[in-house]
Amino acid sequence: MKILNSCNFCKKFCKEFKEFALQGNVFELAIGIIIGTAFANVVKSLVEDIITPPFGLLLGGVDFRDLTVEMHNFVYQDQPPVVIRYGKFIQELIYLLIIGLVLFFIIKSMNKLHGLAIKRQLEEGMMKKQELSNEVKVLLEIRDILIKQTPVIDEIML
Repeated sequence: MKILNSCNFCKKFCKEFKEFALQGNVFELAIGIIIGTAFANVVKSLVEDIITPPFGLLLGGVDFRDLTVEMHNFVYQDQPPVVIRYGKFIQELIYLLIIGLVLFFIIKSMNKLHGLAIKRQLEEGMMKKQELSNEVKVLLEIRDILIKQTPVIDEIML
């Protein structure tokens, strides 16, 4: 009996997971992750292969990947020294700054586009308010005709 219950549980779980996985949001998220990973690899290559080599050249031909500090192991003399790779850390900081700047510009652009869209919606709303409906136009014509047909009160009083 327990086996049947667990099979029913598995079937229900698989059905719910299938419904979840086939929603549009999951596919959009997966595509975003794939594109984000590819972008991260491009930026990483940009930092490691294009940006840091000129800085290393300016610093006397230093390769940032080789910038390390070796700490000799005083307790266990037969063990290799501990290596702190601060050059790699500097590369990762540059990588983080570039990603941060790109995200900043993307969000800034999205906010600007959102502001323009809201402004356009407000302008369209004002245009709709300025445009009169056919009923209102007919009523205004009737008013104008009535004004022309009725004598002015001052003429009647004289």
